[in-house]
Amino acid sequence: MEYIYAALILHNAEKDVTEQGINSILDAAGVEVDESRVKALVAALDGVDIESAIAQAAVAPVAATAAPTGGAADAAPAAEAAPAPAAEEAEEEAEEEEKEEAGMAGLGALFG
Repeated sequence: MEYIYAALILHNAEKDVTEQGINSILDAAGVEVDESRVKALVAALDGVDIESAIAQAAVAPVAATAAPTGGAADAAPAAEAAPAPAAEEAEEEAEEEEKEEAGMAGLGALFG
């Protein structure tokens, strides 16, 4: 993931995404650089409009959580089936994690 971050830093700084640039950022961060990964990333980004790809990843649809199927819970009225506050918080955290994962998946498609 640090290789992608290095490429995004270069892009954000309006610099060319090059092997030398990625190596410099990773070296400065104390990351042991795998040259083959750097070359693969630079090759994968050749001709890619990073700004457009980021915009597309930001609006990628998030998969809806699956609704429970069957059982007595489906027969309960909505008012009685309201989740407890702790359960609501856990559900919100799970949704946030899904959104983050979906965004990262979309971003990952940019680089390979």
